Amino acid sequence: MKANREIIIRPIITEKISGLQETENKVAFMVDKDANKIEIRKAIEERFEVKVKKVATMNMAGKVKRQGRFQGRRAHWKKAIVTLREGFTIDFFEGN
Repeated sequence: MKANREIIIRPIITEKISGLQETENKVAFMVDKDANKIEIRKAIEERFEVKVKKVATMNMAGKVKRQGRFQGRRAHWKKAIVTLREGFTIDFFEGN
């Protein structure tokens, strides 16, 4: 089994996700492509000490990018949108 830091790659912080976090208590993460919902749930609960209500995953296709006449492709990745139970939050920008 993989470690938590291998499953959760990084949080996704966009305007749309910030709105979901405020209204529906949802947060999004870039996760390992091979991780399933159960592994993602356990990793989030252990790492951030919260209770997870639901996990939704989607595979995101990498975009085609050009630089001059050369064309390449970004890597495919997996996104997980995690719904937290009432009373639990994850604050990525804790300040002093």
